Amino acid sequence: MSLQNEPINRKQERTKKYCRFTKYGVKYIDFKDSEFLLKFLNEQGKILPRRLTGNSQKFQKKIATSVKRARQLALLPYVADGLK
Repeated sequence: MSLQNEPINRKQERTKKYCRFTKYGVKYIDFKDSEFLLKFLNEQGKILPRRLTGNSQKFQKKIATSVKRARQLALLPYVADGLK
């Protein structure tokens, strides 16, 4: 067994997370675009946290309100078994 190919530090493997909304200059998140909002939901229909998506706090709040509005208008389900 050789340890030459294994990285010394685990932080070197990870790429830095970035907020895609600030990178592309998005100002408004449309709650009527359900296909886009599905990217921020898991299989059960729960909203993914910031640490998984890499969003900033400002845009994570906007995503959460957009998902909640889409749920009220029945564009997205509240609970789902196999959403994706």
